[in-house]
Amino acid sequence: MPRMATTKRPRKQPAKKAEQSPIQRAGSGEDLLRFEIKRSHFWALVAPVAFVLGLALGFVLWGRGPAAVANSGQALTPQTQVQSPSGTNLADIQRYEIPIDEDDPVFGPADAPITIVEFADFQCPYCVRHFEQTYPLILEQYGEQVRFVFKNYPLRSIHPDADAAAQAAECAQEQGMFWEYHDLLFGGALGLGREAYAGYADQLGLDTDALLACLDEGRYAESVERDYALGQQLGVSSTPTFFINGIAMVGAYPINAFQTVIDFELGNSGQ
Repeated sequence: MPRMATTKRPRKQPAKKAEQSPIQRAGSGEDLLRFEIKRSHFWALVAPVAFVLGLALGFVLWGRGPAAVANSGQALTPQTQVQSPSGTNLADIQRYEIPIDEDDPVFGPADAPITIVEFADFQCPYCVRHFEQTYPLILEQYGEQVRFVFKNYPLRSIHPDADAAAQAAECAQEQGMFWEYHDLLFGGALGLGREAYAGYADQLGLDTDALLACLDEGRYAESVERDYALGQQLGVSSTPTFFINGIAMVGAYPINAFQTVIDFELGNSGQ
C-alpha cells in the first residue's frame, strides 16, 4: 500500500510582546518611569558605591574614639610605605591609650622611653615570623630603651590551640618564667598541646605538675579573655598587632618599620 505524504503543520509562534516604552501610562493618568539595566552595568554601578561604604565603615571602626589610629582613619599595615617620619606623618597619628595591668607580662625597664604592647597568638604564623625575624633585632639594636608588654589575643576560630597556649604561658608566669616560656612556644620545637606544655616546663626547670594543674583548672582563662576583650575594644582584629608608644602597627612588620617609629619617638624624647 503506497505511503501517503503528510503535511506538517507549522507550530504556532508565541506572540511577541509589544516593546514597552521606558515611560508607561498608568491607569490613573500618572507617568511611570521604567528603567532596564543589564546585570553587568548594575554591578559596575554598585561596585564603586560598595567601595566607598567600605571606606566609611573602616573610618568608623578605626578612625574614632580610643581605637583611632590616624587622623585619616587608616591603620598602618605591612603594605604601608613606612620609610621616614615625614613620609608617614607620624606626628599626626593619633595614639592609643593602652592600659597595662599589674599582672601583664612586662620585659624591660619601667622608665624605658619606648613601650611596645603586642597583641599576639601563639599559634599565629605571622606572630612566629615577628618573633624569629624582627623581635631579636629590636632587642639587639635598642636594648634597655624598650619595654615590652604582652597581651593575649587568641584567634580561637582558626587557631584551636591558641587559647590553651596562652593560659599555659600565664601559668609559667606564675613561676616567674613567662618570657622564657613565650620563647619556647613561639620556637615551636615541641609544637602545641598538653604534652608540649609539659615538655617546655621541663626544659625550663619549672614545676611541671603545678603548671599542668594550673592549666587544667583554667586558672588564667579569665585573664586571657580580658586581654582579648581589650583588643576588641581597641579594634584589634588580627595578629600580631603592636602599639609603639600608642602608635598602632598591624601585621608582621620588618625591622625598618619599627626603626622608623622607634627612632621618631626617641628623637621626640631627646634620646
